[in-house]
Amino acid sequence: MPELPEVETIARGLASRVTGDFIESVWLGSKPEPLKSTAAEITATLQSRRIADVRRMGKHIVFELVGGGSARRARGRRSGRRSGAKAQWIVHLGMTGSMLVCKPDAEIAKHTHAVVKLASGRELRFVDPRRFGRLSVARDFDVGGCEPLDVTLDRFISLFRGRKTPIKSALLNQKLLRGVGNIYADESLFRAGIRPRRRAASLTRENLRRLYKSVQEVLREAIALGGSSVSDYVDSDGQEGSFQLEHRVYGREGERCLRCKTLIKRIVIAGRSSHYCPKCQT
Repeated sequence: MPELPEVETIARGLASRVTGDFIESVWLGSKPEPLKSTAAEITATLQSRRIADVRRMGKHIVFELVGGGSARRARGRRSGRRSGAKAQWIVHLGMTGSMLVCKPDAEIAKHTHAVVKLASGRELRFVDPRRFGRLSVARDFDVGGCEPLDVTLDRFISLFRGRKTPIKSALLNQKLLRGVGNIYADESLFRAGIRPRRRAASLTRENLRRLYKSVQEVLREAIALGGSSVSDYVDSDGQEGSFQLEHRVYGREGERCLRCKTLIKRIVIAGRSSHYCPKCQT
């Protein structure tokens, strides 16, 4: 599943390409799974809107929409809604989803569930083979949790202090930190020298300070390298990231630790794989 660095990379790419463009038409596929809002709601919200911004919120891509055409104004008068009100198109990529900017004559890939035609002549296409991604519309979308790249050290420490769950599980709790997933939790814990199974409550302030620093370092480095392409992930141009080449523990079960040469181990915590070095992490 794309995590914070991958979604941030995609959102930045989309923002640079489509901000200011107008949505002319919307096509949605027949599969119901990707639609969290109804097809009618999504079409009515997107149609004739201008894309004012594209940003990431947690693991979601948020298209900020403004304005509206004559048909929208007519619908707004009939329903009593204010014309031109701001709205949001929310895209969650799930495990295998991608949001691509394409030329209109580009071949439409199998498993394409949405095609949004823009006034510039380009198209936004949502492709998701496994259909775990979700499309929805909102006005004041909020996923909760703290933004890991903005949270202060004191707030970070307060999120985890006293919790009885393994620190790996706590890092994956989106109600605490939003956007951190399996890859970056494993990599952050390795750099902080903390085993994933350790109870969060057992960590000292110094442990948590190191973890805070490592989470931010890992996320920023991954964003700079376009994320990790370990499965189906590609950015908005269809290009792979390269941070997977920098992984020190994730996906390296049975290989030698790059620091101490001990074999990397894999365990399962709450149904999720966790990779760590038995010597470097305590």
